[in-house]
Amino acid sequence: MTDPVHPARALWWLFEPVHAITYFAPEARAAFEAAGLRGGWRGYFAGRAAPLGPVDAPPVVAAFFGFAPGMVERALPDVWKRADPETTLSARVAGASATLERLLEHIGREQIELVTDRLEQAVSRLDCAGRVLAAANAALPRPAGLHGRLWQAATVMREHRGDGHVGALVAAGLDGCEALVVRCALDARREAIQPMRGWTDEEWDAATARLAERGWLTGRGTITESGRLRHQALEAATDLAAARVWQDQPRAELDRLAAALKPIAALCRAALPPVNPIGLPEPTA
Repeated sequence: MTDPVHPARALWWLFEPVHAITYFAPEARAAFEAAGLRGGWRGYFAGRAAPLGPVDAPPVVAAFFGFAPGMVERALPDVWKRADPETTLSARVAGASATLERLLEHIGREQIELVTDRLEQAVSRLDCAGRVLAAANAALPRPAGLHGRLWQAATVMREHRGDGHVGALVAAGLDGCEALVVRCALDARREAIQPMRGWTDEEWDAATARLAERGWLTGRGTITESGRLRHQALEAATDLAAARVWQDQPRAELDRLAAALKPIAALCRAALPPVNPIGLPEPTA
């Protein structure tokens, strides 16, 4: 018998793939390139940071948390010479909208409208205090088209959860590299995660040694029972921080949203690379 999944986490599993298509879909990349952001990482850093305005690297290092500072510094502020935040925001909505129009071609409009309306209602109930990325995205104008609205609502919801997760990681005493090392000790692949986040072997190995000293890992780099329990606690804290928006909603309404969102999420998830660093569990989980 498996442990029950917190509703906030179960819904995140469903709206995260809707957001994530902006990082991988050909339409999204083409829209960023048309705006002057050639190369996947320019589009990623500009697209995700654009709601904050033309910021330099330090606030993005802090907000994104898991990326090596040097990797962020190679992108910012250089990207704003190629496309200003307003242009970037238009490109990311256009790319996401085009992607969802293609992926959801055979999903009924009423179903998409139901999911979009429910997620937008959830966004309107969010408390974004202490959640900078969520607040910046929630303050953006609502896109005109249905698919753009769906993508933006999913984006606000995932950044809200992500901001809470960063808070839980900090409270657990983990830095950005250490958090990734712990995740790889649990269920991810170092060769997939480390280069995608820009950490050197020396930085990764130093983080591993620090975690072993603090009892998260064994001397061989495997997770300890204490480390596993600490990780479960920080994931529970993440769920708690994301739960308030859902806690007063009738279970029947949550079930209806999940049922309508599930096929949409499945189509978006199938469009993602099988190995990627976004943190979702395997589709069979």
